[in-house]
Amino acid sequence: MTAAGTATATATGIGLTLPVGGELRRHELGRPGPWRRPDAPLSSRIAYAAAHVIPKVDADNTPGAPADLDWDHTLAYRHQLWSYGLGVAEAMDTAQRGMGLDWAATKDLIARSGREAAAVGGRLACGAGTDHLAIADVPAGARGLAAITDAYRTQIDVVRGADAQVILMASRALAHVATTPVDYLSVYAAVLTEADQPVILHWLGEMFDPALRGYWGSTDIAAATTTFGQLIENHADKVDGVKVSLLDAEHEVALRRALPVGVRLYTGDDFNYPELIIGDGAGHSDALLGIFAAIYPAASTALQELDGGNTERARDILESTRALGRHIFAAPTYYYKTGIAFLSWLNGQQPGFAMVGGLASGRSVGHLCELFVLADRAGLLSDPDLAAGRMRMFLTVHGVGS
Repeated sequence: MTAAGTATATATGIGLTLPVGGELRRHELGRPGPWRRPDAPLSSRIAYAAAHVIPKVDADNTPGAPADLDWDHTLAYRHQLWSYGLGVAEAMDTAQRGMGLDWAATKDLIARSGREAAAVGGRLACGAGTDHLAIADVPAGARGLAAITDAYRTQIDVVRGADAQVILMASRALAHVATTPVDYLSVYAAVLTEADQPVILHWLGEMFDPALRGYWGSTDIAAATTTFGQLIENHADKVDGVKVSLLDAEHEVALRRALPVGVRLYTGDDFNYPELIIGDGAGHSDALLGIFAAIYPAASTALQELDGGNTERARDILESTRALGRHIFAAPTYYYKTGIAFLSWLNGQQPGFAMVGGLASGRSVGHLCELFVLADRAGLLSDPDLAAGRMRMFLTVHGVGS
């Protein structure tokens, strides 16, 4: 059954044999869910989808090569997200920041997305970090902290130049140079004091980026949270919200309840988003999620149901996508972008299954076959015939008969 309660097991008459769970299994495709675009802005939650990027089909997508993007398809994907009422979180880790998307391409991406957002009135927030710095060249001590602060300023200027909200991303350089929690507080305080509008702070866990281990000055999450909370308390007027990507629902709820009034919690928990977005009697999380780039038709429909007061219906829809989300973000979690790009290709939103930096090889054939099954069960293959045809091509290329 799909989230809509429509039988899908043999609804299309399309089937293929897939290697799933170590054996070949026949899978019969169902029909896509009854997803719909909103006829009014979403109102009960602020929701961003962190979008991926699509390279040119003839680009040199080898590791270390400059990113060469297919702008037509990359921007069309953002228009799809906006058409479903979602905001776009641009130039985040989903767009392969630090995993193939270099700063030159990032600047261009932010500028182009800013123009497209303005043209359609789409909500846009963009990541500002320090990834144009070569970590090996950043000096230790106060000079290094000053260089990192200046790097944040450079990227914030680019985001604000696109008339987008700033998402202050975690910095690998800061994680490398900082020796105490005070080092983090000093850099962020300097940046937040200068902010011309409230920003979104992003705490990205090491499961998404191992180079961020010990962020906020400690590998102990409770101690790190204390530092993070101190920063927010000290600069609450400059913080619109916090995006927390630790895949720990209990921690997120506790943090959400401790935030100053007016500071939002944008869940970045791609495992536990259904209950976090629905919330409890004490509050709810808004959303800034990579998984929303994969499930956006269902996510939008769920939020529309929530706007209409149909909480259980919204919960059921989001819950129906959870297995897909957990699979896409399974360890090693930093390869989740591969699954999002694969689903985009299956749905005809990019001409080939390719990613900058060669990241299309980040997941196994078995993993992607299971993704195909889970996406179908969630009603998220928009054109089953096209998806099946592309899946057959994929299997043939990898030597798997279907």
